[in-house]
Amino acid sequence: MAKRLLLMNEGFRISNQTKARYRVECGSAGSGKSVNVARDYIAKLSDARYKGANLLCVRKTESSHLDSTYAELCRAIRDIFGEAWGKYWEISRSPMKMHCKHTGASVLFRGTRDEEQREKLKSIQAVSGKITWVWIEEATELDGADLDIIDDRLRGKLENDELYYQITLTFNPVSASHWIKKRFFDRDDESVFTHRSSYLQNAFIDKEYHLRMMRRRELDPEGYRVYGLGEWGESEGLILPHYQVKRLEKSHEHYDRVFLGQDFGYNHASCILTVGIRDGDVYVLDELYRRYLDTSELIAIANEIGIPKNVTMWCDSAEPDRIKAWRRGGYRAMPVSKEKGSVHAQIDYLKAHRLIIDPSCENLIRELSLWKWQRDAISGELTDDPVCVNDDAIASLRYAIEAQRKGGTAVCLDKRLLGL
Repeated sequence: MAKRLLLMNEGFRISNQTKARYRVECGSAGSGKSVNVARDYIAKLSDARYKGANLLCVRKTESSHLDSTYAELCRAIRDIFGEAWGKYWEISRSPMKMHCKHTGASVLFRGTRDEEQREKLKSIQAVSGKITWVWIEEATELDGADLDIIDDRLRGKLENDELYYQITLTFNPVSASHWIKKRFFDRDDESVFTHRSSYLQNAFIDKEYHLRMMRRRELDPEGYRVYGLGEWGESEGLILPHYQVKRLEKSHEHYDRVFLGQDFGYNHASCILTVGIRDGDVYVLDELYRRYLDTSELIAIANEIGIPKNVTMWCDSAEPDRIKAWRRGGYRAMPVSKEKGSVHAQIDYLKAHRLIIDPSCENLIRELSLWKWQRDAISGELTDDPVCVNDDAIASLRYAIEAQRKGGTAVCLDKRLLGL
């Protein structure tokens, strides 16, 4: 096949050569890890030496492949084969799948968001050959049980001696307490190859991106450590370090009370959380988290995915026009009353109750892993003020629990706050 010579980041050369069962790629944003994995797999799937191989791409939410793994693999195909790529690969957007005409290799895309998707993983098969390689993108979104289901699929004798089973995990190291660190980094295992990278080692990073990271270093030092340098997020100073992530019952009848919380945004994310209360414990069931959408577009998505209209939606009272729009859309949108000290009172409430989060609420989990108390610029000591960066889902959580925190008195009937 007519492949083009591509420049690659030298730092990934050994990573691309390893045949370890687990290839664990931990790195900052912009490190080039996902670009490298996509190119590596397309090159191998296009190579007759690996005939019989197939790739399964996994994310927590199946639809999120479109702008991540699918997009990266499409770009890799075009980078490797140029304008003649169609001679060698067939690409389908709906449903998402890829097929190499030269080797017969396939690329499949799946999610693990709910029990139905996880069951489909247990029986997934390639048209020819076997699924030999798995790429789990944003692996911190998954839980250990998800990985176990995937791992169990990679078994059986491989007819081609060049083939090997391998699971590649790519992710930002959001929390030092994450199960991935415990399983793959905190113990020696000859079946595990770990690799760390940052944008500073990416030979193809542009000047503007570097400047953007410099700004983040000033405004959000902890976020820069994780998303700029690829270091594990530390637990010191975390505001809510003790929460549990596990699959939850989604039926509202399972809970004593159910609320919605919404934080409005545009450049910052708009976020709606569905929160259940049972025996005083707080359960976060579902999450809608989107950027660059106006209110009408977000309402349309909420209608499409079935966000309930019979549940009170507690919203930021600073946006009365948006609250009014949601009410016109049929939702029970209400403003949260903000009094002095309310944020600290909400934090105290959450600290005093068990917080359990469904793994599908990936953005809330990510934000909580970085939500810390500010440090005094002179003494370096922790203060009593939260860092107000990357907290859109957290704000939604704070609003959602207000009625429960106040014993049902969170309703604000001031018509001016409703935009009436």
